[in-house]
Amino acid sequence: MKNLNQALKKVKNRRKLPREKDRFYQCMVFFNVLGWFVFLGALLVFHDARPEFVSGLQEFWGIEGRQQWSKTLTMYLVALLSLCLMISITVLIMKSRRNRREKDHFGISGQVLMITAVSSLIILYFEYTAPLN
Repeated sequence: MKNLNQALKKVKNRRKLPREKDRFYQCMVFFNVLGWFVFLGALLVFHDARPEFVSGLQEFWGIEGRQQWSKTLTMYLVALLSLCLMISITVLIMKSRRNRREKDHFGISGQVLMITAVSSLIILYFEYTAPLN
């Protein structure tokens, strides 16, 4: 019986372990940071995929600019934003499974990432499918 009690004392209690040393919490933070890096990549692709602004001076000199969305880069942009959305939903599900007490913080970062990715996909859909003037 003594050996059993000593063996139980050696096992770490998850509830007494600080959050920063918990593997599940570290995994959530990793996925959250990964989602933001994917979103940053989507912003870089967006910069090259969108139509170029042609100023009056460029038009006067005869410099041409692309007036429509780049099809290949737009597909990459949709893929990156969809991946960002899936990662943010995964993080929110992970947080909902772990946070059960009232004083646990749910974290707004995953929610902001999800809302931004969804709104970007909606705006991109309407912008890309809009008829040309």
